[in-house]
Amino acid sequence: MNSEQNEKEQRSIKSLRKTLSDIFALSKPYRFRFYLATVAVLIASAIWLTVPLGLRELLDAVFEAGNRELLNLLAIGLFGLFILQALFSFTGNYHLEWVGERVITDLRKKVYEHLHRLGFRFYAERRLGEITSRLTNDVGSIRTALTDSLPQMFTITFSLVGSVALMVVLNWRLSIVIFLTVPLITIATRYFGLKIRKLSRSIQDDLADSTAVAEDALGAIRLVKAFVREDYEVDRYNNAVEQLFGTARRKVVLTQLFWSGVGILFLSTLVIIFWYGGQEVLAGRLTAGDLVAFIIYALNISRSVSQTSRLYAAINTAAGATERIFDLLEEIPEIEDEPDAIDLAEAEGGIRAENVWFSYDDGRPVLKNISFDARPGQTIALVGPSGAGKTTLLNLIPRFYDPQQGAIFLDGTDIRAYRIKSLRKQISLVPQEVYLFGTSVKENIRYGNLDATDEQVAEAALASNAHDFIMEMTNGYDSLIGEKGVKLSGGQRQRLAIARAILKDPAILLLDEATSSLDSESEAQVQDALEKLMKNRTTFVIAHRLSTVQNADMILVLDNGEIVESGTHNRLISRDGLYSHLYALQFRDLDEPETLV
Repeated sequence: MNSEQNEKEQRSIKSLRKTLSDIFALSKPYRFRFYLATVAVLIASAIWLTVPLGLRELLDAVFEAGNRELLNLLAIGLFGLFILQALFSFTGNYHLEWVGERVITDLRKKVYEHLHRLGFRFYAERRLGEITSRLTNDVGSIRTALTDSLPQMFTITFSLVGSVALMVVLNWRLSIVIFLTVPLITIATRYFGLKIRKLSRSIQDDLADSTAVAEDALGAIRLVKAFVREDYEVDRYNNAVEQLFGTARRKVVLTQLFWSGVGILFLSTLVIIFWYGGQEVLAGRLTAGDLVAFIIYALNISRSVSQTSRLYAAINTAAGATERIFDLLEEIPEIEDEPDAIDLAEAEGGIRAENVWFSYDDGRPVLKNISFDARPGQTIALVGPSGAGKTTLLNLIPRFYDPQQGAIFLDGTDIRAYRIKSLRKQISLVPQEVYLFGTSVKENIRYGNLDATDEQVAEAALASNAHDFIMEMTNGYDSLIGEKGVKLSGGQRQRLAIARAILKDPAILLLDEATSSLDSESEAQVQDALEKLMKNRTTFVIAHRLSTVQNADMILVLDNGEIVESGTHNRLISRDGLYSHLYALQFRDLDEPETLV
């Protein structure tokens, strides 16, 4: 058992060293400022270490020499030392904290940029609240370590070593009393440090869980209220934060036991020093000034060790957060540019798939041997039962995922040969569930082209049949639409999404059930906007409306991940296949088209 415990402690210490090394590595771009701050802090600490010696001379000058003039000079000298120490301390600490804040700013930017590089598979396996917690809470813990704990640890260590050295010079016998406590503190630090660090990581995990619970519920507040689940969600969050409290309480108990034990140990040591030092003064082997200086150094060591224990706990907390952050940064993006990838300047829009196979993590094929050829400007409809693989096929075209076998070609070139950003600039997606930002109408449309003028934004809104309802809003294009467009109807949100796609002006358009959840009036307006958008563009439509299916140049009928039929509407109707069967099920009257699955 002891060998296992020692091995666990060694792994923990090694991991902590690596974590600290990772944190310090972040400050490398600012090493000149860091070195400047370090020198200033060292000088400030060195000046502070001379203060007890000055007090010793001051006391000896009064009680032994009775030299009033020397007393005045020493008092003035000490006052000057305090000012000098304050100046160097301010300079050093300011620059250390500047470096810490700068590093944390860089880290936040780096983590956020990395999150945008990660693919859909990563987000499918994690809750958004957990990711947000890493970006905010975990980075905040590292900030505490960089701007507070580590700089203090640096100065305290120097002060501790200096105090011990000067104590030995003053009286080596008294120093032995201090040295006897060091092994006990070391043992306690290793024992409690391992447990505190483990609990610190658990706290970060529990905090992420509680954040995820809150974000889930608040993000779906309409659903919560519609099903009268406020109490249920409050209970869920309460349970999560109570679990967080329980873990935090255990950490507080351990931390306070550690601090209290160290405090008792040093206070007892001070009593012994005071008693034994008094004996030395009475025996004439130590002056009163020496004893006062020695006690000040002992107090300095006590304060330093006490602060070190607190800072050690804080650094262990930061270490747990740092591990989580670096785990995140080590996530490899699933979809990346090939080393020799090229830019796609302008696409014609020809899309060809050859023997494409795709599966998610479970290994079960979602798409099997998919092949088709869409010429520029054609409209391709994807039809089939739910779960047939229609949306998955659509997601392969902009490389949200890559197939395990086969390839998709754009204008005769494998899409993996293009740089991802240049490929996606040629593609627009209009999904069934439109995502809008909680900003203004204008900013949501301009997301399609950030350089677009107000006139171009208005033209896109006109083309998408959105201009009229926008102008009826209180502030027109500057009106705020609420989180996820909560102030708009489904049809209005769809038309803003179409306006956004029009402004992007893509060569390829992906429509994923864009009209399936709308009422007849909204559908007519959206369908009219879609027809304008689809003109002269290669369009893939997950088809749920007969009008879209009838007008398509080619219909791909998918079932269980395979293309079981393909052709035009009239040709497929004439066959006794899946398409004809779906048509018969879903359309009772050919003059009144309804939903096609």
